[in-house]
Amino acid sequence: MGTPYKDYYKILGVDHKATDAEIKAAFRKAARKYHPDLHTKSDKAEAEEKFKEINEAYTVLGDPEKRSQYDLLGTNIQNGQEWQPSPDMGGYESRSWGQTDADGFSDFFESLFGRQMPGDNRGRPGKTRSTRGQDLDSELELTLEEAFHGGKKSLQFSFRSLCPSCGGTGMSDQKLCPKCGGTGSRTAVRTLDVNIPAYIRDGSKIRLKGQGGEAPSNGTPGDLLLTVKIMPNSNFTLNGSDLETVIKIRPEQAVLGGQIPVPAMDGEVILTVPPMIHSGKKLRMRSKGWLGKDGNRGDEIVKVMIDIPRSLSPAEQELYQSLARLEKEVHKS
Repeated sequence: MGTPYKDYYKILGVDHKATDAEIKAAFRKAARKYHPDLHTKSDKAEAEEKFKEINEAYTVLGDPEKRSQYDLLGTNIQNGQEWQPSPDMGGYESRSWGQTDADGFSDFFESLFGRQMPGDNRGRPGKTRSTRGQDLDSELELTLEEAFHGGKKSLQFSFRSLCPSCGGTGMSDQKLCPKCGGTGSRTAVRTLDVNIPAYIRDGSKIRLKGQGGEAPSNGTPGDLLLTVKIMPNSNFTLNGSDLETVIKIRPEQAVLGGQIPVPAMDGEVILTVPPMIHSGKKLRMRSKGWLGKDGNRGDEIVKVMIDIPRSLSPAEQELYQSLARLEKEVHKS
């Protein structure tokens, strides 16, 4: 005899494309509505059954691996249709229990995932598959200097961990877990040392094995995937493998040229500015940029801007006036 198919999406009142956040919100709303303690004796038994059904739906849809396995059944199976799982599906065994077993989960659930006790995701030997925790995503903000030099960086992450009181099921003694409010998780803070490779790029990914979501049933923790975001820098802009910067020089330096100190990621560099340079001119310092895919470093592009003094001494004022007079005489001749 087959097992009645359960539409967990319909039970929680969400679409098959619902996000994790939407599923969690629907579960909380339904759990509050059908919590047995909020019902009178006349309809408490019915509320308890509905509450178990809601918890079972969230146990599946709230777990990425269980949800994926459930979705493999496809959309061809109609709600209420008798369904007989194939013998090679994980967790299945033949039995003559009723619609809902004494341990709180239906035959349909246990034909997919094995027999589990509420508040205990360990299951029974040979009936459950080792589960894997959810992979988590986070953003890793780095200064340009940190991205250039690399090294170890100590970071704190906030994440959701399994509730130790209910083991992640959201249920304790057939009731909504008072420690986590039925969500099966709690907020925790973890400090991690992250090894950052030198010359890392914006948008690069760093995967930390086993630092993601915890797994029930002593399963394997998920991974933490960090996406690098390089913060804006006041001195440099990274363009491909080249670093671009701007330096300001005085009018006499632009006319006469000279040795100008220029900031670089490796430390200050002395740049030779040719005489009679115009504002906006770009100079190139070879191999002072970012490491490229070819293993070679890019260049540092230095844009020269002529900076007019905000104030002049009397002697400087006289010199500029002399230059102005000389300019007039040159144009007269």
